[in-house]
Amino acid sequence: MMRAAINQRIADHDLPTGSRAELADATRIIIDELMRSTAPDSDLDQVAALVTEAARLLREQGHGRSYSGVAEASLSDGQQKFIDFSPFFGVLNPLAPPIAVHFEGDTVIGTCTYGAAYEGPPGCLHGGFIAAGFDEILGLAQAYSGKPGMTGHLDISYRSPTPLFREVRFVGRLDRVDGRKIHASATLSVGDRLCAEAKGLFISMKPEVFERLMQLRAAPAAPPTPG
Repeated sequence: MMRAAINQRIADHDLPTGSRAELADATRIIIDELMRSTAPDSDLDQVAALVTEAARLLREQGHGRSYSGVAEASLSDGQQKFIDFSPFFGVLNPLAPPIAVHFEGDTVIGTCTYGAAYEGPPGCLHGGFIAAGFDEILGLAQAYSGKPGMTGHLDISYRSPTPLFREVRFVGRLDRVDGRKIHASATLSVGDRLCAEAKGLFISMKPEVFERLMQLRAAPAAPPTPG
């Protein structure tokens, strides 16, 4: 169900549009430019004032989740909306690179280009973001089991540095299911060069646990303190 929903979105070119999508994309650009800009603070005064005003306007708006699904790929029940808010795939989440995902047969393919905000070693992707990307791709791969699960163990072998500003390719697949234990594996490469490999163990979640998490999310939270 989830694979069909994502593939249908790709076929229909059904990506989010409108002010929220434009704002998320602009925020990514601001993050990238702020990481790379050599301008002195005096030249950034106007930018700082505009962004500060934008933050004020956002704080004055209503708050709360605008979707009913989950942003965790491994727990998706087939709804498309989780992709929009995922911290890895989400077009509407400025934290996301974002990773563009599609399915080829029994594999999950994810491609993206990481910018300066994701740097670890000079000119290279931080290993923590590699791990996070694997976790999300493996989460989609394990969903082939038909049982939503959460990560129990993630094992990564870093083979060679992963460069920034070049398209990377994640490939994930479901390996086997042993009761509640779901095993999946994935690779990360740039062109023909293998950068990293991963194996993930997921534990299928009992329905009552999932329901409890959804209730916790729905509980009202204290508003952030303006800073």
